[in-house]
Formats: sequence, structure tokens, C-alpha cells
Amino acid sequence: MQLRLQRFQLTKAVPLAISRGTTAAVEHLLVSLEHDGLTGIGETGGFDTGHRQYTTDAVAAELEAVAPQLEALAPQPLQALEPLLAALSPPARCGLDLALHDWWGKRLNQPLHRLWGLDPGACVATSVTLGLGPPEAVLARLERWWLQLPATRIKLKLGSPEGVAHDLALLAAVAAALEQRRQSTGGACELQVDANGGWDLGTARAMLDPLERAGVVLLEQPLAPLLDEQLDTAGFEALELDCPMPLVADESCWNLADLVRLAPYVDGINIKLLKSGGLAEAWLMAQVARRLGLGVMVGCYSDGALLNGAAAQLLPLVTWPDLDSHLNLVDDPFTGLNLAGDGLVPPPGPGLGIAHDAGLGGDRAC
Repeated sequence: MQLRLQRFQLTKAVPLAISRGTTAAVEHLLVSLEHDGLTGIGETGGFDTGHRQYTTDAVAAELEAVAPQLEALAPQPLQALEPLLAALSPPARCGLDLALHDWWGKRLNQPLHRLWGLDPGACVATSVTLGLGPPEAVLARLERWWLQLPATRIKLKLGSPEGVAHDLALLAAVAAALEQRRQSTGGACELQVDANGGWDLGTARAMLDPLERAGVVLLEQPLAPLLDEQLDTAGFEALELDCPMPLVADESCWNLADLVRLAPYVDGINIKLLKSGGLAEAWLMAQVARRLGLGVMVGCYSDGALLNGAAAQLLPLVTWPDLDSHLNLVDDPFTGLNLAGDGLVPPPGPGLGIAHDAGLGGDRAC
């Protein structure tokens, strides 16, 4: 296999503010693996969950270091590559994992969801995200989403550094806007809340009643993720019995081991490919979560349509899709991930089903 890396910029049309800060643009990597006349592609980049951080430069260095080992290997069987992949950080592993899965699907001339026996007709609508900000700005962002697609699932970011009063003001404003939308259109909108670890346990408990009164249907990662797994689990255990809506772990849940650890105390998990290290682990997590009776969310960071298109291969297994980041980009160099109303369609092309167009972005070699 021959490995090639290209850097490219992703710029948000509307910067996104969460409890940990604001993101307007990121630099990602296009990972290309060529073998036997076929090229598989993957996307990866740095990210920060508050307790773990990875930079795109560090991810690129990892992949460049492993390139010589790949030259003597073939993309199949994937099992033979597991020791090499296991030694990489999750985002570095993700880039290679996606390229390998893309190559595999292209070799067999089938999309991954078909090779996995999944039904693309079983997919449900994706949520769209409202970041932190003044209530009037957040409501303007909501109206912009509604001009772009008929969004029926709204995810509101809370955990504001400005405190609980600001969170309550945002919650009230968005809940009122959704009720007004219901009255004017006759269609209901679902409201989800993601605090991105911005609350302590006392604040989270105090927010449960306002969230329930506002009709919130799930609460995602209310407490800060902790490197100490026992303490991290204890936070969910302390909150779960009091929480009247599904409690979903995101930053605390990276892999199958985390899923098993948290399963008794949560109602769902958020799988992100950069956290899981790609599709191999994500597929296992989605299957095990469903067998354990947990809801599955598939989410994103500031990702392009290649990463989100890869995640979309899992959509028939997903309760709460949250793959909207590519819909908020002005320079996404990938095509092939389409919408049907406010639902994403798993790409029908072979492999990941996503095409790269260097003319749509500012690509440059590493």
C-alpha cells in the first residue's frame, strides 16, 4: 500500500460555540491508500474533548511514521493490520481505518452498509446544532437552519461559561420558538440538549426540572469527562436515577470498553469516528449498544462530508443521528452525502461512497 496525506481547511459558515470554546475553522487530513489500482480515502484531524487533546500535526506525524510499514502490506485481510492500527491514537487510526474500509468496498463494488446487511430505508432524521450565544443570535441560527432544511430535530448546546441563568434563558427561548413552529406548521420539533460537560453534578440536577418542562427528549454529557474511569462512571451513576429523559454519554465514551463500563448508568452513547478510531470499533459499539438496549447516537466534530459519509454507513443502526457539521461548511471538498428532507442518505456508491474534489477546498500536501 502507498500512503498519501493532504491537508485541507474546513471553514464554518456559522462558528460554533460550546462550553469549551468556539470553533470557526479547522485543518484536516485526507488519507489516501493506493493498492492494486484502487484508492481508498479517509478523513481525520485533531480534536479536543477537554480531558484529551490531539492536534492535526501530531496525527500527521503518526501517519507519516507508519507509512513505511504499510508499503509491504495489503489492505486485506483487515485482521492482519489490527496490531499496527492498535498502536495509533484514535484519530490517526480513524484516518487509516476509513481509507481501508473505502478500499474494501471499492474492491467489492458495494457500499459498506450493503456489505453489512443494513437497510438504508431504516434511517431517521438528523439533528441540527444550535451553539451557545445570546438568545437572539441562537434563534437567528435556528431560522437559518430552517431555511436550509426542514429540521425537526434540534440539538441545543448548554453548559454556558456565563452560568445557569444564561442556559435557562437559551432553553426558554428555543423551546418557545419550537412551540411557535409547531403551531404555525402543525409539525412538532424534537429538542435535545448537550451540555458538553459544562455542568457539575449539582447544576445538572438543578437543570433536570427545567429541561423536562421544556420538553427536552435527551440530555447528552452533562458532566465533565474524567480520565479516572471510576470517578467518571460515578458521575453518571449519581445522575441517572434522577434524570427523567434519556441520558447519553459522549466525551466519556470512546470505545467498546467505555460502553460496557457506562452501560448500567446511561440510556445511550454518542459514537464519533475520531473517538472510536474509525468504523471497525464504531460498528462493534453500535451492535453491542443495541443488544444492551441502549440508544445509539452517531455524532461529529468540525468534520467534512467524508467523515460524516463514513459515519452515515451506520445510520440504519442509529436512534439519534447528529451529522450536521458538513452542512455548515463553506469549503467542504467532498461530495456524495445527500439529504432527503432532514434525513441523511447513506451514500449508495462503493466503499464510503464519497468523492473528493480538490477544486472545492484548499488542499496541500503534508
